[in-house]
Amino acid sequence: MKDHYYLDEDIIFLNHGSFGATPRSVMAAYWDWQVRLESQPVQFITREMLPALQHARQTLGDYLNADADDLVYIPNATFGVNIIARSLQLEVGDEILTTDHEYGACENIWNFMSQKNGTALVKQAVPLPLASPTEIADHFWQGVTTRTRVIFISHITSPTAVRLPVEMICKRARAAGILTIIDGAHAPGQISLDLTDIDPDFYVGNCHKWMQSPKGAGFLYTRRELQARIEPLVISWGWGENGSFTSGKPYLDYFEWMGTNDPSAYLSVPSAIQFQERHHWSAIQQRCQHILAVGLKRIDKLTGLESVYSVRAAPFVQMAVVRLPQVRDLSAFQSQLLQEYRIEVPCIEWKGQHFIRISVQGYNTEADLDALVTAVGALLPLHKA
Repeated sequence: MKDHYYLDEDIIFLNHGSFGATPRSVMAAYWDWQVRLESQPVQFITREMLPALQHARQTLGDYLNADADDLVYIPNATFGVNIIARSLQLEVGDEILTTDHEYGACENIWNFMSQKNGTALVKQAVPLPLASPTEIADHFWQGVTTRTRVIFISHITSPTAVRLPVEMICKRARAAGILTIIDGAHAPGQISLDLTDIDPDFYVGNCHKWMQSPKGAGFLYTRRELQARIEPLVISWGWGENGSFTSGKPYLDYFEWMGTNDPSAYLSVPSAIQFQERHHWSAIQQRCQHILAVGLKRIDKLTGLESVYSVRAAPFVQMAVVRLPQVRDLSAFQSQLLQEYRIEVPCIEWKGQHFIRISVQGYNTEADLDALVTAVGALLPLHKA
């Protein structure tokens, strides 16, 4: 599979989770859209772009089992959280409940908003090793108070690769009248995603990670009844009763026309989905999961440390973390993996604990994990705290 990508042949790339990697055929589709745009910009932007975006949204909606009119393309998941956080009219003392496993950039959004409107970001701990999904949901729910207005959680967390029981939590929250915002940056393309089944109020996701679209493609899903509450970050021709180039659906118009912009990444998402279909992606995911599981067990045996993932926990698929003993300088450890062993993989500190977060994509092989195990075994004695 590696021949399908532009990845450096000299690097063992075990960090797909950070920014993804786009197949050659999908990049070709992306460049074709850009050439089409540049060959007749007025024709494309004013007459062809909105129908093309509608097709791209429909293809994405089919992939996510969501109505296309409830989806809008945005640059990335963080952008989507900004839209939601700035749109909700929260009051002084209102609480946003989250976990202690969330992505730092999105935490920054809520902390920024708390300084503006007097709300509070409340973190509920989710201990490791993981419990069962039901136990995690029960434990998380202990953080709910009479002031909880919003629940913001990741579907798959960034620092710890934990899969949270969002279906259970969204159902409980709906019954309690609490809004749910799911950060799905790592979910689409890594796990089967059914937004109708999850039934969140808001869901943001990235297409450029595990779906493997070009960079700059994400989506925002908003439940139909809440779309009138969502305000665009940029006011342009799609806004207002007399807006130009509009579909008559404000939620779509606000985001599909935000000034002159290159929509090629959005329009290439169907090509990314087709790439997965052509290569029978579910079988590739199973192979990746097997390679990753074997690699984790070997590193656990090497370190003698307990796995993050219990048999009762929701299974990982293509991204997971493995514990490391405390090392003197985690950044230096990661740098040495790259410089001496040519392995690109993130080493993460979370709550004073050290981890390697390993991503296994279709282009990875058992030999890539063999190389990582060998490198970790050689470097750990040199970096003991």
